[in-house]
Amino acid sequence: MANPEFPAGPPERFWQLKPWWCQPWSILTTGIAVPLASWWLLHWWWLTAASGLAVLLWWWLFLVQVPAEWRRMVESQANKTP
Repeated sequence: MANPEFPAGPPERFWQLKPWWCQPWSILTTGIAVPLASWWLLHWWWLTAASGLAVLLWWWLFLVQVPAEWRRMVESQANKTP
């Protein structure tokens, strides 16, 4: 049975579903800008370190985990269809 969201099947790449502001290049650019802006504006190392840690977690989640889960989901659906 076809998924109503993807009548022709899901896109091969997870990033084909995302708008321009949620692409890897924009996630990386924003993730670099946040700690830099924190340091440039405040010069508080602990806030810059905390924002850098939050960015690393964000990158791991959205650049590694979510696309990997998408791939697993697409593969499992491909294995179910005859």
